[in-house]
Amino acid sequence: MKLFVTGGAGFIGANFVHLVLAEKKDWQILNFDKLTYAGNLANLASVASNPRYAFVRGDICDGPAVAAAMQGCDAVVHFAAESHVDRSIYEPAPVIQTNVIGTFVLLQVARELKLQRFLHVSTDEVYGDLQPGATADEDFPLKPSSPYSASKAGSDLLVHSFVRTYGFPAVITRSSNNYGPYQFPEKFLPLIITNALSDKPLPIYGDGGQQRNWLHVEDNCRGILSVLEHGRPGGVYNIGGLDVEDNLSMVRRVLRLLQKPESLISHVTDRPGHDRRYAVNCSKITSEIGWRPRIPLADGLQQTVRWYLDNTEWVASVRDGKYQSYYQKYYENRDASLGAVAEARKA
Repeated sequence: MKLFVTGGAGFIGANFVHLVLAEKKDWQILNFDKLTYAGNLANLASVASNPRYAFVRGDICDGPAVAAAMQGCDAVVHFAAESHVDRSIYEPAPVIQTNVIGTFVLLQVARELKLQRFLHVSTDEVYGDLQPGATADEDFPLKPSSPYSASKAGSDLLVHSFVRTYGFPAVITRSSNNYGPYQFPEKFLPLIITNALSDKPLPIYGDGGQQRNWLHVEDNCRGILSVLEHGRPGGVYNIGGLDVEDNLSMVRRVLRLLQKPESLISHVTDRPGHDRRYAVNCSKITSEIGWRPRIPLADGLQQTVRWYLDNTEWVASVRDGKYQSYYQKYYENRDASLGAVAEARKA
């Protein structure tokens, strides 16, 4: 099997590449990645010389480049996406371009080349805000709240249309909030961990009561691999963790692990349209394929904190000038940035 992996230098993609190369000794991977701000080849330094791994820098919206690179591959695993909700609120156009148009280009090329399988990696955010106690199964209505989640719902529907119209052998996974090594520090947990390590304020949106279904990235990658091998064509599979925990509780867990004071917590203006609760029902992937999460939240969070402690050079390298300007704009000067969004809404 030769996989065409998009976004393999990103957080989940890199963890997936490591898993496949370690456990599938006769598989090859071609990593096709644009290397935007969140793509980092340092995430793959330990496999860069592996003869079963190759890297091609390219944009998934570039059809000819995709077609040239995809030649000879058997399956696509599509991670590449603009994935940060805040960025999608402030600058929605790149999110739509990459997540919708890019997915369409990949589907077209993969269909023309008659690939055996196309796995589209999506998110539980397509289900939108859930009521207390509710969980979303794969038939739950799609009610995305942000430009990001709307772009992922749109790309999901494109994949479904290719299955229905062309009989294309595609599957979709929708995972809950991932955490673990190599995650870019604009995302919630690595932001909290890296700020706490530097004794900087920990920005918590609103009251911090937003609940998320936490899933270690290794468990997600094992779920994706199992769906790639055993999922039914046209199937959608939720992949979620065992634990639903609110953001403020997660911050307190991190502070206890790092032995840092709760005085670092700083409540900031909430995100516009912020969903309060996500939770997925994973009975389908469990009953059909036999996947279950292996890593409890307490163990996974401890491992993740330890990884950031042990990889300070990686942290320093990704917190460069571009990240710092983003952080200053959307956290330190958050009210001004949100005011600009509010004015745009009025216009």
